[in-house]
Amino acid sequence: MRIAVLIACYNEEPNIAKTVQGFRAALPGADIYVYDNNSTDGSAAAAEKAGAIVVPEYRQGKGNVIRSMFRDVDADVYVLADGDDAFPAEEAPAMAQLVAEGRADIVIGGRANYADEQKRKFHGAGNRLVAGLINRFFKGNVTDIMSGYRALSRRFVKSFPVLSRGFEIETEMTIHALDHNMMIVDRPVNFRERPDGSESKLNTFRDGFRVLRLIFTLIRDYKPFNFFGFISTVLALAGVGFFVPVLIDWIQNAGFVGRFPTLIVSGFLVLSSMLSLACGLILTTIRKNALQAFEIQLTQLAYLDEIKRQNTKG
Repeated sequence: MRIAVLIACYNEEPNIAKTVQGFRAALPGADIYVYDNNSTDGSAAAAEKAGAIVVPEYRQGKGNVIRSMFRDVDADVYVLADGDDAFPAEEAPAMAQLVAEGRADIVIGGRANYADEQKRKFHGAGNRLVAGLINRFFKGNVTDIMSGYRALSRRFVKSFPVLSRGFEIETEMTIHALDHNMMIVDRPVNFRERPDGSESKLNTFRDGFRVLRLIFTLIRDYKPFNFFGFISTVLALAGVGFFVPVLIDWIQNAGFVGRFPTLIVSGFLVLSSMLSLACGLILTTIRKNALQAFEIQLTQLAYLDEIKRQNTKG
């Protein structure tokens, strides 16, 4: 069973060596990769000295880093982490074991004692808001959507289309797994506070806005009937609201319509409602075909992996 530890790193010189050493001790047989994302300090050198395979990623942003990780690295189980030494590496074997046994496609190391939440209350509240929205729309039960500590199956990694460029990548991964009926295990772990002199790269409001925008986009893409059906309902109600005064005026004036502009607006809103509903129905059919193609892709991936295993044994 090949295990790869994938560590995203940007200006983590005080922490990266300890992070690599922790995962080396927890998973002695694993390949440990550190993807350095244009660090301006000595992060890359420190990671290499600690024994990691250092790979540069010149496109800025965590989403870009993970895109390259998933494309480049071949393994059976992937452990995803950050280079800030906040992740308890000793939890990695148990998380990887769940994936290796086929009991999960994605294991999320949820922050049971979110250390920064008392210091950054808006960040903790935003995390709960995002979790609530995603669980509501995608029928999940994930407590820490934004945790960057995860164990992933090969099936997930090689079939996940990375679209995000920044820190919203964890949200995208979770939604993809929920929508495609993959097995998710939420495993609470105790996180450590960052050491003195080390600062988080997250910006509560900027990155929070990006995550909410991503959720809005993914609901539109993954749940088109819900999205366009809601818009259709709002437009239809508005159209009826504009039409009622026209109807009352028509009744009171014995068939004479004196509010043609209002009638025109009402008709436009109702027509827009019908078009929105049609868009939702068409896109839902397209979405269903995409899901069928995705299932075929997973079957083909499993078949190719089995051929590779048989060739390796031979």
